Amino acid sequence: MRVPNTFRLLTLFICALAFGDVWAAAPAPLNERAPALVLRDVEGRMHDLSDYRGKVVLINFWATWCEPCRMEMPSMQRLSEKLTGKRFALLAVNLDEPEARVRAFLKQIHFDEPVLLDVNKAIAKRWGARVLPTTFVVGPDGRVRYRLVGEMDWSSDSALAIVSELLAGT
Repeated sequence: MRVPNTFRLLTLFICALAFGDVWAAAPAPLNERAPALVLRDVEGRMHDLSDYRGKVVLINFWATWCEPCRMEMPSMQRLSEKLTGKRFALLAVNLDEPEARVRAFLKQIHFDEPVLLDVNKAIAKRWGARVLPTTFVVGPDGRVRYRLVGEMDWSSDSALAIVSELLAGT
């Protein structure tokens, strides 16, 4: 049986309404206390989000098999480079992949930021990162100020404006 186009469009519209906050096109403003985040990076160093208090922290949940994740990583690197010397940090949280696979991927790209390993998805669950990529921007006060589900050009003027606003304390 062939489904009429109007039925398909109506179904898509209903899904868009129901899941609109999940498929956000721009970072959604928030003001929530950041969940705990304590993970080891690929170099063996521990990272605790509480140690970053006073900085704007971009936390990106990603995986090597996620093409949009792979596409946005260079733009996150460029954003970090633009903010060198500022109170900014970037944490890329890999979601439950073997460390060898993550290391092999990192050898293929230029990415100087800490890559944390969420080996059992506990941190992703705590943060509500169910779709990849998902990115959170945490303000200097330790509160989650923005969430974005999906990829973004993090080196864009709009992304820089979001981070700069938080750095300025406005």
